[in-house]
Amino acid sequence: MENKFDVIIIGAGPGGIFCAYELMEKRKDLRVLMVEKGRPIEKRECPKRKTKVCVGCKPCSITTGFAGAGAFSDGKLSLSTDVGGNLPQILGYGEAKELIAESDAVYLKFGADERVYGVDKEKEIREIRRKAINANLKLVECPIRHLGTEEGYKIYSRLQKHLEDAGVTMLFHTMVEEILVEDQRAVGIVTGSGDRYYGKEIVAAVGREGADWFKDRCADIGIETTPGTVDIGVRVEVRDEVMQFLNENLYEAKLIFYTPTFDDKVRTFCTNPSGEVATEYYEGGLAVVNGHAYKSQEYKTSNTNFALLVSKNFTRPFSTPIEYGRKIAELSNMLCGGKILVQTFGDFKRGRRTTEERLARNNLIPTLKDAVPGDLSLVFPHRIMVDIAEMIEALDKVTPGLASDETLLYGVEVKFYSNRVVVNRDFETSVQGLRAIGDGAGVTRGLQQASANGLSVARSILKAMERK
Repeated sequence: MENKFDVIIIGAGPGGIFCAYELMEKRKDLRVLMVEKGRPIEKRECPKRKTKVCVGCKPCSITTGFAGAGAFSDGKLSLSTDVGGNLPQILGYGEAKELIAESDAVYLKFGADERVYGVDKEKEIREIRRKAINANLKLVECPIRHLGTEEGYKIYSRLQKHLEDAGVTMLFHTMVEEILVEDQRAVGIVTGSGDRYYGKEIVAAVGREGADWFKDRCADIGIETTPGTVDIGVRVEVRDEVMQFLNENLYEAKLIFYTPTFDDKVRTFCTNPSGEVATEYYEGGLAVVNGHAYKSQEYKTSNTNFALLVSKNFTRPFSTPIEYGRKIAELSNMLCGGKILVQTFGDFKRGRRTTEERLARNNLIPTLKDAVPGDLSLVFPHRIMVDIAEMIEALDKVTPGLASDETLLYGVEVKFYSNRVVVNRDFETSVQGLRAIGDGAGVTRGLQQASANGLSVARSILKAMERK
């Protein structure tokens, strides 16, 4: 294979996909290389869907491969500039809004469901907002397009084929070990096998799974960063009946709360009606909790799950938000043999461990079958425990029954946002020729803004090429 390209994209998540898509739409003559440490999408299969037990695939098919974690996520596209990242702050709200609409149109082109939740139920949404205000919660109104886990997989499969047909070179099962820099300019990459590839432009689009890797590369080559936010919490599981009004009218209710004791920000995230709780494995076999929901009736359950995340912003000298999150997740893994811990809210409030016996008599049946009953107070700092408890009590005023003793809390859910890379509006880092986008760079926090970010950086690259 010839080793010289116009653009090299590190990572095949939504940011990288949409960057490659836009480049080839506008300049079919470009030589574009996409390097991904995981598998092509047709070879991404999670055995746990059949066995209900993780077999420890390396690399994990849930978090790596074409489409990144998005391929097996619930696939919710947040069609609002107020949700999912920092594009509005970097580009301005007007441009960010246009990019979100354009990336949404690409998803529709490749088969996304045309229905949008949260735009046609004005009376019901007013009632939800009224209850939220009464509970000191802020309702973030965000239209949602739901792809569904299995339908999202099909959409990304079509996108992969489209990029292949357009002439994008894709290297799977390939780890980038080094970003080559000469005279303060990024000029290429070195893979784990020692192969070198050179590019006029390098785009780091590594996603959350690659955030730790990119943090180390930033330190190696002197890329300027600022401390990022740490999001740590639990995944909550209740019966569908408890969340029915919110699910039917908003699909995903995005609610923000500032806790009365510590004034910490806690938010709901990634709601999965009739879904299932799942395990994700990161580098080193670290198990964290997540959730999915499917379009097909075949995979639907009787439970709804969603994340409660406590957002912490640290000041210097703290500079390792990923390590902080990892340490808490590692402690949970240590207590449950590398699996996910589950505790009833009743036991959580009383400060006692959930036992197999008490869990068995619960009316609410866990959808994560290999979760280990335990005690979250042995994992979380006291402050986070208080934040979670106060948020659940507040949510109970909006959707009564949520604060039931039988509600299940799974830990740990942690979002690995790297230190935020300092970029300009063209997403150029302090090293010339290297641009950083998406969740792995701390720029976005979700599928839609990451996809929009890919479009934006591609256009910046094309403009730079025109000037040369």
